[in-house]
Amino acid sequence: MAAVATMHSANTNSSAAHKYRGAVVEDLQLPPAFALPHNELISRAIELAYERDFSYIPVLSRERKPLGYLDVPALKAKWEAGTAAPSDGVIKHMTKFQRGTSQPYKLITPSTPLDELEEFLEHNGFALVTDDNRKFVLAVVTQQDLENFVSRRGL
Repeated sequence: MAAVATMHSANTNSSAAHKYRGAVVEDLQLPPAFALPHNELISRAIELAYERDFSYIPVLSRERKPLGYLDVPALKAKWEAGTAAPSDGVIKHMTKFQRGTSQPYKLITPSTPLDELEEFLEHNGFALVTDDNRKFVLAVVTQQDLENFVSRRGL
């Protein structure tokens, strides 16, 4: 039975690779990442989220390392329900990234093949695109970005 599952997985990856015709994350032509410092206020985060129409906003440390992210629709719901105060810091409402041996970090860079990105996005709402050394967040990518790429290319 395991062999069948492995064969199916290989076929799925092969069809994804064919679907993207060797394209990589850089081919998505994503806008530069927009991120917030960990000490930003929720009021400013909501304002910027409305201006930019983003679903996820990375939250960075003083050293510009990703700490977590704001789920903008969830934050807007908290704001409207009155459970997120304008003077709250974003760190209070962010989802922290899980790091450690039980949660290995998957590096997504501009040269990551789109079939690998698709596989990652099957289990995650978005991905941070970083440089090879993980020093800079370059972009945020979602399943919608992949779908837009496929529709633009007629794939």
